[in-house]
Amino acid sequence: MSGSPFHKILIGFAFSPNLKANVFEAMRLASFLDAHLYFLHVGLKSVAKEKAFTDILEDSPVKLEKLSVIWEKGEPVETIREQCQNNNIDLLLLGAMQRENMLKFYMGSIARKLTRNAPCSVLLLIKPSVIRKPTQHMVVNAFESPQTESTILSAFHFGKALNINKITLVEEINRSEVAVEADDDRGLRKVTLRKEKLKRRELTRVKEILSHIPSSLIGGIKVHSQNIFGTRGYSIGHYAKVVRADLLIMNAAENRKGFFGRVFPQDLEHILSELPTDVLVIKSKENE
Repeated sequence: MSGSPFHKILIGFAFSPNLKANVFEAMRLASFLDAHLYFLHVGLKSVAKEKAFTDILEDSPVKLEKLSVIWEKGEPVETIREQCQNNNIDLLLLGAMQRENMLKFYMGSIARKLTRNAPCSVLLLIKPSVIRKPTQHMVVNAFESPQTESTILSAFHFGKALNINKITLVEEINRSEVAVEADDDRGLRKVTLRKEKLKRRELTRVKEILSHIPSSLIGGIKVHSQNIFGTRGYSIGHYAKVVRADLLIMNAAENRKGFFGRVFPQDLEHILSELPTDVLVIKSKENE
């Protein structure tokens, strides 16, 4: 588990006003991670399109040796998924809107469909920039889940590569775990004691995870642990927004079955409904 999990990056590109910003963001990220970068355009290839794209690549101050450009016809979501699978992509970059109306959310935009179903990790960029804006503070979920240790390890790899200053590990504790009547002083005391006990439990669990992270990845990064009581998924998104984090890192959604699991936002779905910042969703290939 010591090697970087991000060796191959793919970004789908369209000839939109954000094209140059998306290209420059992808080039910078691939350089930081020393990854092979794949550009994918789903649609017809033409001499004019190829020249326009090549001109943008030449304008980039970052130059890459490991770079591929793919032109493919097809339906966008399925074509991007297939290319991620065929090229064994580790990280998919996507542009995303911060908020979509309810109809569009439940129907599913391209970005949200791919975030839910991509065979790899996904980075959602809400404000790509031609000029680099350094990522200084990352918020990372530290939920009690089989995926969490892998997510935290990947977060430290990502943070080290981008020279991030601070990582906050957030443990969301469901309010149902503090289900004690608090109508009087005795009840309030029970709630307070229960919360303190849960905080100590979570702190111990997170410390154990951190003990498995190589010191070479932690060195130089200020690591903070934060307990939050609230609705899982919603609370961490709100926290990331309040502290103005540059990046929020989450586990990929766990598989759910049945109508309610598909329709009602849970965990990651809260984040996808209103992105608080750029969001990196980690999908561990070990857990597929």
